[in-house]
Amino acid sequence: MTMDTRKHEFELNKLSKRLHRQVGQAIGDFDMIHDGDRVMVCMSGGKDSHALLDILLSLRQRAPVDFEIVAVNLDQKQPGFPEDVLPAYLRSRGVRFHIEQQDTYSVVKRVLAEGQTLCSLCSRLRRGILYRVADQIGATRIALGHHRDDILQTFLLNLFFGGRLKAMPPKLVSDDGRHVVIRPLAYVAEADLQRWAEHRGFPIIPCNLCGSQEHLQRKQVAAMLRDWERRFPGRLESMFGALGQLVPSHLLDRQAFDFAGLRADGSFAGEGDRAFDPDPCAVPAQAQPVAWAPR
Repeated sequence: MTMDTRKHEFELNKLSKRLHRQVGQAIGDFDMIHDGDRVMVCMSGGKDSHALLDILLSLRQRAPVDFEIVAVNLDQKQPGFPEDVLPAYLRSRGVRFHIEQQDTYSVVKRVLAEGQTLCSLCSRLRRGILYRVADQIGATRIALGHHRDDILQTFLLNLFFGGRLKAMPPKLVSDDGRHVVIRPLAYVAEADLQRWAEHRGFPIIPCNLCGSQEHLQRKQVAAMLRDWERRFPGRLESMFGALGQLVPSHLLDRQAFDFAGLRADGSFAGEGDRAFDPDPCAVPAQAQPVAWAPR
């Protein structure tokens, strides 16, 4: 074995450990999966959902809880979509799966004028269909393949264009309260997922519906983040860490902090009206997360 081969294998081993540790940590930190859960892994055919399924299958073998995995793909009837690729791959992995066929492609192309951004309508249609499928197969968790970079992009899009300090939560409950959506890749960098996909040789299926929309705001923000990371290594990690270190008393949201009731001695007017601890750095006690992977 050559020196280059040993180095390559060493780097892949490090990558594997990091991915499994980060996914396990996210699941534990945000209490994503419980004993007896049936996790519906949404498979688009892209690198992120492939990696999500691959890592969850591996973690399940040594997880502290017992859970099922069902892979679900939405065939949106895009022209040229290779219908046989995902079923063949999932059978080879021994994964239970469901292919839902819905012609959302025609709906999006009919409703939106040429040149309009397709992603918003497409994602709404997909979400509604996936919620329905989750009910049909008895899924208790819906796992999506969004990663750290997706979360940062969403944060900046909301900041620049929506005027809100809002990102993409690692865990949420649907508006009707019937579905729990989880993002186990929340701590994982996109570059690591790309390397893992190349190493594992996933059969990647590109999205031809929106892939050609080069002027999407998200693509511009993604390019900006990549440039920042190239010029200032560690900046994205710092930004991402900031999303978990919120200090409401040092922002401007009167709904998030009782500025009106704050007094010079640090107390609040009317104990019954006090909603937040006057210590801006106070962190509420949380239950210890269950260890899913070595830290």
